[in-house]
Amino acid sequence: MKQRILKAATAALALLIAGGCASNDVAVSKEPAAATLKADAATLSPDELKKPKNVTNAIIAIVNDDIITQYDVNLAAVPVIKDAEKKGAVNDAARSAIRRSVLDRLVEKKLTEQKIRELGIRVSEEEIRQAIDDVRKQNNIPSQEALETALAGQGLSFDQYRAQLQEQIEKLKLISMEVRAKVQVGETEMREYYTANLAKYTEEDSYRARHIFFKTGEKASPAEIQKSKATALAVLADAKTGKDFAELAKKFSEDPAARKDGGDLGSFKKGDMQPELEKTIFSLKPGEISDLVSTPIGFHIIKLEARVTGVTKPFENVKAEIEELIYRKKSEERFSQWAKDLRGKASVEIKELDGLL
Repeated sequence: MKQRILKAATAALALLIAGGCASNDVAVSKEPAAATLKADAATLSPDELKKPKNVTNAIIAIVNDDIITQYDVNLAAVPVIKDAEKKGAVNDAARSAIRRSVLDRLVEKKLTEQKIRELGIRVSEEEIRQAIDDVRKQNNIPSQEALETALAGQGLSFDQYRAQLQEQIEKLKLISMEVRAKVQVGETEMREYYTANLAKYTEEDSYRARHIFFKTGEKASPAEIQKSKATALAVLADAKTGKDFAELAKKFSEDPAARKDGGDLGSFKKGDMQPELEKTIFSLKPGEISDLVSTPIGFHIIKLEARVTGVTKPFENVKAEIEELIYRKKSEERFSQWAKDLRGKASVEIKELDGLL
């Protein structure tokens, strides 16, 4: 369980390196990232900063014995509002909705922090060190100095990042204790999922084919195209009568590789070939030779050598993957319910102040 917790925390925090630090969530907890909640005050809009101190510090919510101020809400909401504004105009109603959503998440965050304190959850230095090492490995970051440089590019100091990582691990430990430890994944439901998603665990069909190529090109004149086509049709007639296809490719193909290996296209799957060639290949049976295929670069004659039906991976080979997938889904569902129950049992007082929400 410890490794699963560290793995989840590492994945969440690695996103800060790979894609920015303003909006990453933990997959299970659905908590706003600490970077959003601890945004620099400089990100506040001029209007927010002009508000009197007693207004910006007004208490918006009381969560058991902790408070959430208007300043806390602004600090967390401004980056979200700015992201929304990049996508289009944001009216007052939309801003209010964002602040309300942010407030709800801050309440959930307070409740989570309180539960962590109540249960005495701690994170060791070794766990943090291991998680940081894993982040470096996942992002191919060679040294501590390189990591600090990458973090600086996202507007984070190493100490800030380390604090965020510690917070994420604490939350994931809480989830493990209160939620995940109670999640069970049975053999029957894993097999049912496997049966319902066989296509997901089945490899695509693969093909082997040969071709003979007659080059024209976009700049070829009508006369040149007609001459190339006439040659291609004569070779096609020979191929259809049973002459050795590989030898015909070596003799007539204008593809240097085809002349060398008898037109062997090797093994390929859907999506590997030009659409015109792929459509023709998929319509052939092994041993069949196509009619002349015209493409922007010339004419092709294709022979399908073999079609290998995709192999379905045995259940035992993908069992662990399926178990983890179902486990995560059930954990997310159970956490959502747990968070609702936690809030329902808590003393949460929202103080709506005119003009603030």
